[in-house]
Order: sequence, then C-alpha cells, then structure tokens
Amino acid sequence: MKAVIQRVTHASVKIDGQIKSSIKDGLLILLGIEEVDTNEEIEWLSAKISNLRIFNDEEGVMNLSVKETNGDVLLVSQFTLHASTKKGNRPSYIRAAKPETAIPFYKKFIQQMEFDLGKKIQTGTFGADMKVELLNDGPVTIIIDTKKKE
Repeated sequence: MKAVIQRVTHASVKIDGQIKSSIKDGLLILLGIEEVDTNEEIEWLSAKISNLRIFNDEEGVMNLSVKETNGDVLLVSQFTLHASTKKGNRPSYIRAAKPETAIPFYKKFIQQMEFDLGKKIQTGTFGADMKVELLNDGPVTIIIDTKKKE
C-alpha cells in the first residue's frame, strides 16, 4: 500500500459536480492498493497514520497526531499511486490491485481507520471520477509505502 498524507485546513471530493464528502482541519489521505497487500499492512498503515505527529502543539511544534487533535480524515482511493514510469511515457498500473481485490481492502482500511481514530471518516467513491479539492496546511505532505516502512 502507498499513502500520500496531507495535513489540510479543508478538503472535499466532488463526483458529477456534487460534493460527496468534505472535512475541516485534518488529513486528506490518498490510498493506493497493490495485489500483494495484506491485512497486516492495513493495520500497520492505519495505526501509523492515526498516530503520525504532524499537527502543531501550543508551541507551534509538530508534536500532535490527528487522533490527539480530533481532526477529520478524508480517504480517497487512488490506483495511480502505483504508476510505473520506468519504460516509455505512458505510465503502467500493473502493480495496482484489480477492483475485486482493492475494494475489500479499501473497505477494511476504512473500518481500521475508524477503529483506530474512534470516529467515522469521510471517503470518496472507489473507482469514481472524483474532483479532489484541498488546502494543504504547512504544506505538510508525507508519503508512506508499507513495503519500505521508512
């Protein structure tokens, strides 16, 4: 799994011109799922994101997590995170999971995030043509690949 985590002051997802989901202060997470991903990776990544200390404390130091700030979370599936640009100019998405694998993992990830945060999260719609709007705060953008765990 790959995740792009952005600290935002607001974010939203539109589908067919209608707002599907929106959040205020919190995290916008773009999530890419591979065929080889496991349930253990779901648990690890959700815990890592929930506890990632990228929000400012009272002294302006990034020392608080989205969980500690009771921030919102907007999760959007994005298979293009697994694009390979090694050969030619047209990206290959061969590593991205097919919908029959990715959809159940996406749903499990939502459940795990909600469990880890103790609250509901907002989502896009898997496979839909979505328009994502955000105001990146900082800017703070973190990329996590469960295969590298850096």
